[in-house]
Amino acid sequence: MVLTIAAAVFVFGLLVLVHELGHFVTAKMTGMRVDEFAIGFGPKLVSFQRGETVYSIRAIPLGGFNDIAGMDPEQNDAGSRGYCEKPVSSRMIVILAGSIMNFILPLFLFFGIFFFAGVSTPSTEPVFGTVLAGKPAAEAGLRDGDRVLAIDGTPIATWSDFVAGVKDSAGKPVNLTVERGGESFDTTVTPAYDSSSQRAMVGVMGSVDTHYPGFVESAKLAVQKTGAILYMMVDALYKIVLELSGAELAGPIGVAQMAGEVAQMGFVPLLNFAAFLSLNLGIVNLFPIPALDGGHFLTLCVEAVRGKPLSPTALRYTQNVGIVLLLLLMLLATKNDIVRVIFGG
Repeated sequence: MVLTIAAAVFVFGLLVLVHELGHFVTAKMTGMRVDEFAIGFGPKLVSFQRGETVYSIRAIPLGGFNDIAGMDPEQNDAGSRGYCEKPVSSRMIVILAGSIMNFILPLFLFFGIFFFAGVSTPSTEPVFGTVLAGKPAAEAGLRDGDRVLAIDGTPIATWSDFVAGVKDSAGKPVNLTVERGGESFDTTVTPAYDSSSQRAMVGVMGSVDTHYPGFVESAKLAVQKTGAILYMMVDALYKIVLELSGAELAGPIGVAQMAGEVAQMGFVPLLNFAAFLSLNLGIVNLFPIPALDGGHFLTLCVEAVRGKPLSPTALRYTQNVGIVLLLLLMLLATKNDIVRVIFGG
């Protein structure tokens, strides 16, 4: 539970910080007055003021905001520094900057992973990378790093040969000839049936080969991976919209649960998860729904075409519609989270 909470706070905090920082920096760059930069919602836990801006961390780490003067034209007390007084192009930059930062963050995360942790690929050698505790292989005395030379007297040369040999045993005991520290010995392992994969398994994972790319190669790999995930996400969202299915939606509970599970695998997998979620957040925020960045951008496009902004009444109406839509989506996602927690899946 503690690890899940810590992982969720880390991931949510990082993504919100980067997103809101995009809005904040571009607002300052375009001359807007930012009254508060906040991470989280609800009561303030920590706050301090530097210049005209209050910086705060709040109790509920599920979002954040920038209080930019003049977002509501009827309450603009910042004069020419108000959001509503700036050119449409400047306001578009500020609105899009949050999602753009969510697209940039994965590039840095993936670069760091590739450059410092390397790129791991499954080895073709019949060598145990991990022997899972409590499984048949561990009970037979096998260890990480053991090399399988033969199965039931038949020599093998690759990991695929080992997997095929275990599968062909159909759950019956198999005799393994194993090499450890330059010496070979025989041991018998009885594969156990795994219901999830529907096949016999002995509880081992193959070894991996790790390649450490240089600076340029790491950057190239980061761009390629980010692009591939973006394409996959857009394609998946397109199919969800076509099928009008919300079964795959996950809310804060589901995301926190996933963060905790990934954190148990290590810090690098957690960074991968954060990068994946950042891209997701960037895409979703660009949906043309009022109250999201995409909705704000759409109203700015309308203003650019009309040559004048929408009336305050029209803006309030669209914002209210957007809030209702978001609440409905949140309720659906939360329902899915609760069903997964109670019934699994």
